[in-house]
Amino acid sequence: MKNLFLVAYLDVKESLRSKWFYVYSVVFGGLMALFFITGVSDSVVMGFTGLSRMLLIFIQVTIIILPIFILITTVKSISGDRESNVLEYMLSFPVSLKDYYWGKMLGRFLTVFMPVFLALLLGVVFGLFKGGDLPWRMVFLYSTLLFSLSFMFLGLAFFLSTIVKSTDIALGSSFVVWIAMLAFIDIALMGLMLQNRMSDGLIVTLAMLNPIEVFRIGAISLFDPELTVIGPVAYYLLDTLGSGLLMAYAIVYPIVIGALLAYFGYIAFRKKDLL
Repeated sequence: MKNLFLVAYLDVKESLRSKWFYVYSVVFGGLMALFFITGVSDSVVMGFTGLSRMLLIFIQVTIIILPIFILITTVKSISGDRESNVLEYMLSFPVSLKDYYWGKMLGRFLTVFMPVFLALLLGVVFGLFKGGDLPWRMVFLYSTLLFSLSFMFLGLAFFLSTIVKSTDIALGSSFVVWIAMLAFIDIALMGLMLQNRMSDGLIVTLAMLNPIEVFRIGAISLFDPELTVIGPVAYYLLDTLGSGLLMAYAIVYPIVIGALLAYFGYIAFRKKDLL
């Protein structure tokens, strides 16, 4: 465990020296500051105001930005070390493959999750400063949703980083996966339904296998428990799962997928030619 934490510490230090970390932090922290400046929390849209209104917009931003930021900054983690011979240097020390792989993942998770979480806390502090009501349950559940989404895409990025040797191919693969997931939020599923006359249940099932869609539904249910925003599909989801089970699914499912992808990546990393 000592070597694992040392590798994680080295990865955090490496991230702090990189420009991408500060760009990543400024994007989310700057967006939250922009919400303050423009008075988003003082506006009322569809009954949402104060911190609820600000978090609702923050959700829409994280759905698009967070996955691609995690992918492009993490997918080069192992493949980049392999190309720059850092991996060969690290393995010359008494560090096991297990400690190296999971230590890198732990360190990278801290650097991709903490800026988003701190931006969320910044919004909470601002809400308290303005004397508004603070929905603690909503803040806790949204933080958990951010954790699960970050973990899922981190596992995906490490999986891609281990099965390819070139950073260019890894970056290209991450973009393809991200675009495919975004397309299957609405556009691709609507096309399948119209062309093939697929059943509604099958379409909804395919949609709920998409981690981005799962995060979106879970986040919407925090502000709108009846899911009126997504239309008639809400009745199918609520009748099938219920609000409590739907939220549990939105949290647990991405974590399970991320853990499986990370484990498969570890198996590939352990069995393939490292250099």
